[in-house]
Amino acid sequence: MPLLAGGFLELPLGVLAGDGRRRRLAVLGGGILFVLTLLGVASARSFVILLVAFIVFYPASGAFVSLTQAELMDAGPDRQARHMARWDLAGSAGALAGPLLLTAVLAAGGSWRAGYLALAAFAGLAWTGACLRRAPGAPAEAEPGETRPWRERARETVAALRSWETLRWLLLIEVANLLVDVFTGFLALYLVDVVHLSPAVAALAIAVRLGAALAGDTGLIAVLERVGDRAVLRVTAAAAALLYPVFLLVPGAVPKLAALALLSAATATWYPLLQARLYGSLPGRSSVAVTLSSAAGLAGGLGPLAVGLAAQGFGLSWALAGLAVVPVAVLLLPGRERPEA
Repeated sequence: MPLLAGGFLELPLGVLAGDGRRRRLAVLGGGILFVLTLLGVASARSFVILLVAFIVFYPASGAFVSLTQAELMDAGPDRQARHMARWDLAGSAGALAGPLLLTAVLAAGGSWRAGYLALAAFAGLAWTGACLRRAPGAPAEAEPGETRPWRERARETVAALRSWETLRWLLLIEVANLLVDVFTGFLALYLVDVVHLSPAVAALAIAVRLGAALAGDTGLIAVLERVGDRAVLRVTAAAAALLYPVFLLVPGAVPKLAALALLSAATATWYPLLQARLYGSLPGRSSVAVTLSSAAGLAGGLGPLAVGLAAQGFGLSWALAGLAVVPVAVLLLPGRERPEA
């Protein structure tokens, strides 16, 4: 319900928010709603309130986070891959810090509610920072975006759906996610039920995956200063095409964890590179990219269900083996770089 209902509420956000001052107000309003949803989860005493809070979290996050990402892309159109690499590094750091925060809260005698209260406090600090900073981009460039009617941006969204250049990156983002977030969701289950490792080793594997992803994001920032983003995408996809079968086939906990670490570092680079390419395919139309990303995310939400159904029908080993086609798609679908005019 949060994915479907919340995703539908988030869907028109980019088109309605637009650019310039209107988008900045949407970011700040979304930040307030973001904090309130976290407080709502922490204070929920019934299933209905909890469900409503999680549903509202989607459009709140879309306004506060996704529109901020769009502003960042507009601020440096010639450095979008580098900006996205830094953005994803912050996300990986947060993914690693989340379990540590919960551990600290529980060790101090708190509950999961206290963890959400802590998150609300951090979100409040982020919102304060958003209020204090200046909106990126030249004011002269922002003005036209404020006066354009939302119907014009809606037409641009429909036109973008007819462009293979844009659809290709949308498709690749969701396909690549099968070997990133979706694979992570099934990782512990696979290690315990199929490989017959202990739950402690499975928990360690999750920590290894998060830590290696953080290392991959950190390395990507340095690599992009010397190598083009398409070259990085090809190399990491080729590496993943070799490392993923090795992870599935190699026996023993230590070799599997080593292969998992290398695989995680390689696949961590995919989202920032592909997302930057999506923005690059829509120059000056970052709001359209936000709306299309929301729509693709709704469709991509079927990924875990598809893997789960395949696991139920054929077994989890075969279901995860099917994901071996993902790095091949990431390697082949981007195609060649078109020469600049």
